[in-house]
This record gives sequence, C-alpha cells and structure tokens, in this order.
Amino acid sequence: MTPGRPDAEPAEASDGDRVRRRVLWALPTGLYLVGTAAEDRWNLMTASWVVQAATAPPRLAVSVEAGALTLELAGRSGTFAVSLLGRSQRAVVRRFVKPVIDVARGTDGRPVALAGEPVAVVAGEVPVLAAAWAWLACRLTDRLDLGSHHLLVGEVVDVGAPGEGAGDDDGGPLRMEDTRMHYGG
Repeated sequence: MTPGRPDAEPAEASDGDRVRRRVLWALPTGLYLVGTAAEDRWNLMTASWVVQAATAPPRLAVSVEAGALTLELAGRSGTFAVSLLGRSQRAVVRRFVKPVIDVARGTDGRPVALAGEPVAVVAGEVPVLAAAWAWLACRLTDRLDLGSHHLLVGEVVDVGAPGEGAGDDDGGPLRMEDTRMHYGG
C-alpha cells in the first residue's frame, strides 16, 4: 500500500504508463485486513485485492505481494482471515501497511492487540480486527505465483459479524476510494 493520489505519477512515467495506472486505479476495490499466524508470529496486513472466487465451496482469493510476511505465515499455517472494515475505520488500514511488531498478548499467549488495535483470534489461530464489520476465516487451498504477487485461495471455514451493521451506518464497507491510498497500476 502506498499513500498518495492517483495523479501522483513517477517523473519518468510515459503517457501510456499514466493512462494504464489511472485506469487500473479506477477499478473498484475494497480495503481489508488479512490476518495470519504461524508458530509464535501474528500479523495483520492491509490488502485491496480480495474477492470471492467461488460459491460451492465458498472461496476467497487474496493477492499478496511476493516476500510479504503474510505470504510466509499463510504458507506455513495453511490459514488466513479477512477482516472487512466499515468506512469510518479508514485510519486503521494505515497501521497495517508494514509487518506488525507491536503484539500485546493475553495470559494464554494469544494476541489481544496488534499495532495497538484490539484483535480476536478466530478459527483456532488467525487474528481478525475485533471491531471489524465482519470477518471470514479460510483454509488455504491453492497458491498461484503471479510474479510480483501470489494469489492465495482459501475455502471459507468460519465467518463472523461482530460489528454487523457498523458498515451500514457509515455507508457500507471501506473502499479504496474512501482513502488517499492507491495500490497497483
């Protein structure tokens, strides 16, 4: 994730590059937090490339940058979770553009907060934002190397809506256009 404006182009970008970036940035995307854990490491990562990929069984596809901690943890544990945020939670996504180093743990050793944000542990091991509008926990079923990113596909094994309705009051789930962030192009 890179904070900025869609019109902020590198000086060396050609006209074709500028058009391509603006068109790709215009594709509607949400902003989510992808939770992963393996052994004694916990992480939440801001992601914009998340989509339902199948209905029977229900599967999500999440694109994660090659080399990201999230990719490593999901690969080691075989699980990940996606937290859906309400539009009023746009400031939260900026806390998770880098790997989490601030982990507050409960007496059982599981995280109670990541980067200062309260979390819940779902499906036995993966973190989700406690104040999320909703979340989906997945068992990793496929991984596709796309070069700069890897596509993780997971079967939905659990779902929750602790903040159900929270997104409704503030215009629905958070979208990229609700922030000054952009990614891709």
